[in-house]
Order: sequence, then C-alpha cells, then structure tokens
Amino acid sequence: MKALQGNAARGSVFSRLLNRWFAATPEKKHGGVYSELHGSSQQRSYMVMPGQPVWMDRNYAQFSMEAYVRNVIANRSINMVAWAAASVGFTLYITGQRGARREASAHPIIELLKRPNPTQANGAFLHSMYQYLLISGNAFVQSIGPKDRPPAELHLLRPDRVAVLAGKGGLPAGYRYTVNNQGIDFPVDRITGRSRILHLKTFHPLNDWYGLSPVEAAAYSIDQHNQSGAWNQSLLQNGARPSGALVVRGDKTGNSVLSEDQYHRVKQQIDEQFTGAANAGRPILLEGGLEWKEMSMSPRDMDFIEAKHASARDIALAFGVPPQLLGIPGDNTYSNLQEARLALWEQTVLPLVQATTDGLNNWLPFLFNERAELVPDTDNVSALAGRNQLIWERVEKASFLTEDEKRAAVGYGPKRRAVKPDA
Repeated sequence: MKALQGNAARGSVFSRLLNRWFAATPEKKHGGVYSELHGSSQQRSYMVMPGQPVWMDRNYAQFSMEAYVRNVIANRSINMVAWAAASVGFTLYITGQRGARREASAHPIIELLKRPNPTQANGAFLHSMYQYLLISGNAFVQSIGPKDRPPAELHLLRPDRVAVLAGKGGLPAGYRYTVNNQGIDFPVDRITGRSRILHLKTFHPLNDWYGLSPVEAAAYSIDQHNQSGAWNQSLLQNGARPSGALVVRGDKTGNSVLSEDQYHRVKQQIDEQFTGAANAGRPILLEGGLEWKEMSMSPRDMDFIEAKHASARDIALAFGVPPQLLGIPGDNTYSNLQEARLALWEQTVLPLVQATTDGLNNWLPFLFNERAELVPDTDNVSALAGRNQLIWERVEKASFLTEDEKRAAVGYGPKRRAVKPDA
C-alpha cells in the first residue's frame, strides 16, 4: 500500500497482519477499494488513500436500461414517485440576527430554485434529481458560479460519471467528474465539510460513499418480469404455443428415420415457405412418410402470467408504490384508490422530499451565507387534503390551545393585531 511506503517496518508488520486476518478470504481490488467476500454475503472495508477515487461497484447503465428503459413497472414507479415529489414546492424562512424567523416571499435562493439553469425549470430539475436518486441511490448537484460567491446556476451530474474522492475520518475529500476520459475535481472544505457539489444519497449498509438503489433491491424481480415479457413475446410470435412436430411414419420394415439429405431438404422448405409473418396460416404440403402433429401447452405451463404479476408487485414494493395505483391485479391492500394514494404520499413521497430538503438546507444556504431554511409546502397536495382536514378539525376543537398556538400547529404565524393609536 502506498500509504505505508514512508515507513517500511510498519508497512511490513501491517502487511503481515492483513495476510493473517484475510489469508483465507479472496480479495478483489476495485478502484482503490479492497472487498472481502465472506461466503454468500459481501462486506467492504474501505482502506483507501485520501484523495483516491472510489467508483460505484455496480453498473448504473445496466440499472437504467433494465429498469427504467425496458421495464414498464419500474419506469412507472420511478416517474410516479419523482413527479409527485417534484410537485411539492418550498417555503423559505430567514432567521435574522436577533433570532427572529420570518417567511421570505422574494430571495435569491427562491429565484435560483425557480430556474436552476437555462435548460430546466424548477419542476424538471427536481424531477430529474429524484429520478437519479431512485435509479442509482445517488444524486449530484453542481453549483455554477465564481468562488466565494452565491451560485448562479445549479446543474445535475450523471451519477456514473462522478466518483467520491476518499478523505480522512470517513468524510469525502472531494468529487471527481469524468466524461470523455477528462476529469475535473471538486474539493471539499476540510473545516466546513462542504463543496460546490451536493451529494444526495440513500442509506447503504455496506458502502461508506454511495447510496443503495431501489433497483438493486428489486433486481431479481425486474429480471423475472423482463424475462416473462420476452417469453410472452416469443409465444405470441409462435401462435402462443409450439406450432407442432413433423413425425416420420415407419414403413413395413419399421424404419422411421430420414436420411441426411431428406432432413436438410425438409428443413429448408419449412424455413423458406412457412416461416415468418408473411407465411402465417399457409398450409403445409407433406410428402409420403411425414405426418404433422399439433402441440399445445398445458395450463400449468401457461401460468407465467401470475408469476409476472408477482414480480410486478415486488418491483412496486421496492419503490414504495402501492400496486393498486399501477393496475397490478391480485393486490387489494387498500379499500380504494384514495387510501392507496395517501399511503404513497405518507410512506414514500413525503419522506423522500424531507430527506432531500434536509440535504439542500445543509448546503444551499451556506453558499449564500444565509441563515435560511427551506420547508416543504404540502398544503396544496390533493392526496393529503383529507388528512389535513382531520388535523385542522382536531386543532380547532382543542380548547386548551390559544388562537396563536392553533395557528402555529397548522403552519401559520401569529395573528396580526391592530395597534391602537395613542390617545
């Protein structure tokens, strides 16, 4: 290891310890990461040099192709959650020097979020950010502008093009963006721990640097669903069953074998005259000694449809979408679509929005040198209208609360009172 070259004695001792600890364990070095494989589970011990890039140990392009591009259930689930989360706006609160907190109706942070960059408005930007987060478990936002100045634009970076530069104490030293074999580094300030790159990630129990993608958790179900679709397509192209078999009738001597020339001639005839959509339904002319036997599939063999629905339910479960909202039969957990929509928002969308808002609050106000806080505004979400109505009714009936306390409980400030003029 390069970190131990400066002290040969310590390096030798440390190497012997590593060999002793992991001698019976196969090692794989990947991007500066030593992975120890114990049986069927994989544990990673990140012994990397500070500043060394650590790449994601899974194929983001394959995740995107198999899940988002080729799988209708995963695509719809990702878009449903991403568009719902992107529809939630933000309210900005500024804390003054004396600690007073006020709502800011106009502020550079609000203007930046309304139009993050020339090609994306607020909704499209947030939608893409949530999609990256759901597909890869990671989203990277780049701040564009002069150093030591508030950002002028915000841009999203493709997760597979960004590598975390390992730092000391488990904190990243920076981020490296690479495209067309050209990379640029974005360092992380050692004191503040912040950078011009915001890294949003989900929890990963085995990775210190990257988040866990829901696609990875649903990988088996996505493969099964895609394979079921491919099988169904093949069945449809072949009349939903194996078409049949040519049987050679035996002669008086019991011989029922075609010669090699006869076999190739019959095969060529079938390929040229009876294969393809243009020849569908064309009658076949058989010579002496050949007999056509129809073949069909049993109901048990055709039971792949239920297996496909089961895979679809697992995929929806991985993304936190009730299967009822996707039209998947066989799952009626909720009595109606209204309850299913409420469950989607309460269990999936709102936690995702809150986690993203916390990440923005830890990064964006610092770039503006402001004591500011973004708060998700969910008052206009139609799916939450019934829940909000119940909260308001309970607060209204709470006789032990003052009027200002009731207003604060539902997200409003104190009521303004008229000031009496001096006598």
